[in-house]
Amino acid sequence: MKTLHEILADCDARHVAVGHFNISDLAALKGIFSAAQEFSQSRNVQIPILIGVSEGEREFIGVWQAAALIKSLREEHDYPIYLNADHTHSFEKAIEAAQAGFDEILFDGSAMPLEQNIAETKRAVAAIRAVSPTIVIEGEIGYIGTSSEVIDKKPDNLALSTPEEAVRFVKETGVDVLAPAVGNMHGLLAEMAAGTMQKHLNIPLIAEIKKACGIWMTLHGGSGTADQDFKAAVAAGMDIIHVSSELRLAWRRGIEAGLAANPNEIAPYKIFSQAIENIKKIVLDRLALFNDL
Repeated sequence: MKTLHEILADCDARHVAVGHFNISDLAALKGIFSAAQEFSQSRNVQIPILIGVSEGEREFIGVWQAAALIKSLREEHDYPIYLNADHTHSFEKAIEAAQAGFDEILFDGSAMPLEQNIAETKRAVAAIRAVSPTIVIEGEIGYIGTSSEVIDKKPDNLALSTPEEAVRFVKETGVDVLAPAVGNMHGLLAEMAAGTMQKHLNIPLIAEIKKACGIWMTLHGGSGTADQDFKAAVAAGMDIIHVSSELRLAWRRGIEAGLAANPNEIAPYKIFSQAIENIKKIVLDRLALFNDL
């Protein structure tokens, strides 16, 4: 099985991106993994995926439990599925994820001033590598909000990254992956959830930062982004693309549909079936876009 480092190097060379999908429960994981398997079988090639768990999601699922779930799927099915400690804000939680065997850790200091973000991220990089030098470490600059929810308006303080900041951050911290702010945003506006509006990215900025840094890059807040922008972002240098809010929305609508169709049903796995299918449909679509297939 290839390491995540090898997967990202291969994706970068082929101008495709790894789909990163967040989970909060087994229903979401089942939908994502079954979609990845089905997509891979239909193309006769194994398409790697990343599963993300934020600090809140790790608290709900369990840090070691999440690691055990992904490891079991990888080993049982001989499938390239990897685990990311998404948006980790504390030094202690980063070390906990490293000790549990996560494949990637995002140390997110993007809410801090740049100087402090650099200092804290550099400290986290050194500590994580002391636990395991094979872990992929990601850092984030700029500001794209924090909410994986349906919101009424964009946050007022969104801030784009600059190539100059990116070069300095990468050089001083030693991260493997950079997550810049390039017009992306966490969460979904109500119009996006309704399907009447889409996000659009600053593609020239992505290309400028990629050229300046020459490093693997992640697009956060991918939910609700226009298909053509996804394709252009990958072509410009994005190697990982995060999708979370639209999966949560699909889960919610699926649960509501399952309860409406079967108001007397009390078996959770039966109620979850529509949510799983909703998530699977989104992941199949995203994998095709991210892999240009």
